[in-house]
Amino acid sequence: MIAAKHRGDLAGAEALLAAFPDDAARVRRFCLLAEPALALVRAQTQQTMDDLVRELSLHMAAASLESPPGAAA
Repeated sequence: MIAAKHRGDLAGAEALLAAFPDDAARVRRFCLLAEPALALVRAQTQQTMDDLVRELSLHMAAASLESPPGAAA
């Protein structure tokens, strides 16, 4: 889903997201992906996990305020 979105395949990303049976499954998969990804970043930056999670939360909040690509402004 993330790779599809970054290559501009928004329909494909949406289809993959819709393949999860419910919100709980989406959250579990997000956590399974986020934890090792953050651990990789932590190993490279030596930041604390709290700092990384705070930074990620700020990025997610900012992204949620942005208009999706192709949306009317």
